[in-house]
Amino acid sequence: MIRSILSVGGWTLVSRVTGFARDVVMAAILGAGPMADAFVVAFRLPNHFRAIFGEGAFNTAFVPSYAGLSETEQAQAGAARRFADRIFTLMLLVQIAFLALAMPAMPYVVRALAPGFSEDPERFALAVSLTRITFPYLLFMTLVTLFSGLLNAHRRFAVAAGAPVLLNLSMLAAMALAGLFPNAAYAAAWGVTVSGVLQFALVWWDCRRAGIAPALTAPTLRDPAMRRFFRVLGPAVIGSAGFQIASFADTIIASFLPTGAVSALYYADRLYQLPFGVIAIAAGTVLLPEMSRRIAGGDVAGAHAAQNRAAGFSLALSAPFTVAFLTLPGLIMAALFQRGAFGAEDAARAASVLAAYGLALPAVVLLRSALASFYARQDTMTPLIASLTAIAINVGLKVVLTGPYGVTGLALATAIGQWINLAILVALAWRRGWMAPGRTLAVTALGVVVACLALAATARYGLPLADALVPALPRGREIAVLCALGLAGTLVYAVLLLGTLRVFGIRLRRA
Repeated sequence: MIRSILSVGGWTLVSRVTGFARDVVMAAILGAGPMADAFVVAFRLPNHFRAIFGEGAFNTAFVPSYAGLSETEQAQAGAARRFADRIFTLMLLVQIAFLALAMPAMPYVVRALAPGFSEDPERFALAVSLTRITFPYLLFMTLVTLFSGLLNAHRRFAVAAGAPVLLNLSMLAAMALAGLFPNAAYAAAWGVTVSGVLQFALVWWDCRRAGIAPALTAPTLRDPAMRRFFRVLGPAVIGSAGFQIASFADTIIASFLPTGAVSALYYADRLYQLPFGVIAIAAGTVLLPEMSRRIAGGDVAGAHAAQNRAAGFSLALSAPFTVAFLTLPGLIMAALFQRGAFGAEDAARAASVLAAYGLALPAVVLLRSALASFYARQDTMTPLIASLTAIAINVGLKVVLTGPYGVTGLALATAIGQWINLAILVALAWRRGWMAPGRTLAVTALGVVVACLALAATARYGLPLADALVPALPRGREIAVLCALGLAGTLVYAVLLLGTLRVFGIRLRRA
């Protein structure tokens, strides 16, 4: 399982690194002004819907059902294959109908997502035009989610994890050809849609090579597996929608703030999503089918052991990012984005948002492991209730905190909401016996705390030293300082974490 997590995480890291290159180019070309704000809305809107109907709800309903059918005696009768064919056909029809309805109504959709843009007719018109270009991306990515779920259920993780790299490469290529478009925002928007086609082609090819590519067939609700799927899907869609409501609220409120607030949220979120995507999503992607198979086979203890390994592994790898975001947000933003049209004021605004997001990171990472306790048992109602409770508090805090803290208040509210969601899920899972944290996980958490304290001290007292030692450079001095601190911090963190584990008799091979 750890090898699979590393495989998914490795490809996701490639995706995030190329995504960072994309964002650096985008920041330099679009900056953080009206054109960037319009593109961010156009880029986020199909991704919001994808998160609701695709990755968020679909995976939690489809993967456990498909994995369960594959592990039982029904597999011999081809039940899993027929189930996948019917779901594929249904998703394709629904997405085509949704796209046909959304395209002519796009001005209303954009006004609902970013009402503050209505006060700036040029920015609003640009956002509508760009969203019409990017919205077909939703259709392809919903199908990519289905094919990826099939591959993951068969323990084929690499291609599905590597597919998002094509989004970044496609956008980079499109922005390199920006002179052929009305402006760079149009180029980036077309890059998004083209990447959807490329990603779909890639995962379809891998499914066909594995002999599991679904085919068109007549969907029917007489199939018991289909009925179970929809019973699980309903609460999952509402739960995913609840989470996206918080994201919608971010964009809606930020659209009323001074120009650049939407972009500041975007660039800070991109860095926040780096450890989340590489570590938490990788662990969740592997853990859900693993727990589903073990629970279907009656190995509950094995499912809990897998969950503990995934949680400890995720926490240990993500904690250094939390420390970095809290102690060095200004240096990180200046080093990575401050160039071209992205100035010092833009970097400072995004840095404060990044620090607030850092508070949410541990909760977000552990949340994926906690959710597996419920999704592996096809219980989507409990996570729904927990999510909606946390989202209600989250959205309320956004309204309250935006006044005194501006755009940073949006990220602070997100952090509080994520911790509340995690606390509710852990309490309920523990009470039901669906989670059994062991000694190894407790010692790992202790080691992470000790190592993080030393890492924070390294960042606090090492920054002036690194700043004094790194010579003046015509460009890239902030990057050199950040790299020096990163190398020192990596050494300190690794030595103390591994040392703590060793003191308590835990070896990595045994853990």
